[in-house]
This record gives sequence, C-alpha cells and structure tokens, in this order.
Amino acid sequence: MTFRRRLLKLLVLLAMVAALYPLWYLGQVLRLQHHNPTDSAYMSRALEQGQVHHEWRDYDQISDYLKRAVLISEDAQFIRHGGFDWPGIRYALKRNLEAGKPVAGGSTITQQLAKNLYLSGDRSYLRKGKEAVIALTLETGLSKRRILELYLNMVQWGHQIYGAEAASRHYFGVSATDLTPLQAAQLAAILPRPNQYDFRGPTEYVTERANWILGQMRLVAIPDPTDVPLPPLAIPAETNASAPPPIPGDDESTKTAAMDAEATSTMAQPDSTQILSSASDSAPDNNDNTEQAPPEKGTPQ
Repeated sequence: MTFRRRLLKLLVLLAMVAALYPLWYLGQVLRLQHHNPTDSAYMSRALEQGQVHHEWRDYDQISDYLKRAVLISEDAQFIRHGGFDWPGIRYALKRNLEAGKPVAGGSTITQQLAKNLYLSGDRSYLRKGKEAVIALTLETGLSKRRILELYLNMVQWGHQIYGAEAASRHYFGVSATDLTPLQAAQLAAILPRPNQYDFRGPTEYVTERANWILGQMRLVAIPDPTDVPLPPLAIPAETNASAPPPIPGDDESTKTAAMDAEATSTMAQPDSTQILSSASDSAPDNNDNTEQAPPEKGTPQ
C-alpha cells in the first residue's frame, strides 16, 4: 500500500470520527427532551467522595426569582443568543492573551450545562472545543426553557450539593419553589465558586454581589415567566447598570487578595435570609469564568 493511499484512508477515518462525534451527543441531547437526568459528569466524580445531594424539580416548581437571579449572574443574554455570548468570548480571549494562560471563560448557561453534563472542569482549548460542539447541539435540540431547567437542576451549588432544590434546602431549609428574592440572589452569587462559599460561609463579596443581582432582576428575560412581584430596580432603567462586584480571579495575586479580604469580613450566621455555612471544599467549581464582562441588561418581563 502506497503512502498516499494510507494517508487517504487515515483522512477518511478522521472525517468519519469528526462526523460521528457530534451525532453521538445529538442522540444524548434528544433524549434529554423528555428524560430528566439523575447524574452528570460532575456528579459522577463527586460520588467518589461520598453521598451526593440532588433532587429534581420541574421548571414550574423552581422560583422565578432564582431563574432571574441566575441569568443576571451568569448569562444575561441567555434568551437572545444561540449558545455563545460573542462579546463575552472576545473579552475572555483578550484577558487570556494578556495573562498568557486561560483565566477567563466567557461561558454561557448552555456552555456550562454542556460541561457539567458531559465534560470535566479542565481549562484547555480542547475541552472548550468539545464544549462548543455540545452547546450547539443543546441549542439545536432543546428549547431555552428546557436548557435552563436542566441547568438549574444539574449545576453544582456546594460541596456534594447539586441542583436548585438540594441547594435551597441545604442553605435555607426551604424548597426551591419558596425562595425569596434575596435568597435566590444569594444562591446565584455563589455559583462561580460554590465550594469556596459553602466551606467559608457568607462573605462581604456574596452580600455585595447578591444585592447587585437583586437590583437587576427586572432587567432580564426568562422563558415563560409567571406574574410574581419583583424587587425594585437598583438604578433607573434608562441608565446603564453598574458593573457587578468582580468574581475573585484565579491568578495567585488576585485570588489571594480576594480571599484575604473576604476572610476578614465573614458575617455571623443569622436567619434563613442569609447563606448558611457547612461542609468542606474539594470538588471543582462550576464555572470557568474566572473573570466576566459585566452582563448587559436583559429585556424586562
């Protein structure tokens, strides 16, 4: 067999693999249309450390306050984009080039769901490529309502804590249906670093970010909203929203400074309107957005 024929066969094989890879994930995603998953890649790894706390709740059983708070915190343009926040990606690329390593992710809710369900938390361009393929498949095969429902049920919210229901009961002793606006904002505020804030308890950063999220709830659009009273705007709607408190970065100087500042301002444990402390820190965090561009205002509902 000549070298040219061997090369041709290799290229054909690679093309077949490249074609079958997204088709396999498409099959998995189509199954998610009517099947509620009971585990994920993240949860499977967490099981190696002990019991995982997770309880499914349908979309209508999760507080609209939490849906709004999570989108404000993680992906304000969720309703509008096709799975990718291009301004956020450009911002992340700029930061990564400046730092000389991956320090910002720019991931949308859809991309985070892809990672949580099927991938690892490793920061590599190969993983981001896989994540992009799966995110596109999710956006193609599922509605926005279903994507958000899956995310809220599968995302990590603390040590061995997965999903909105388990998180609501772990931190506040209530169902995800009954969360107050402040409780929802606090849960959204810890999403980028759930293990860190579960272990250390409430901090000045969580309080500041939660208050910022609370003041922006009216500005974001969610799938199929219900008629619930919303907190007042923190600023007039016609002005630009101020940027949220920054998420502590992963570069050593930023991370150390942020943690030192928070360590001196940890709040006492009050009533159920504030996050309660528990557990220990070990598993990887949800979001590789160590830095994010300030979220743009959504469409008021």
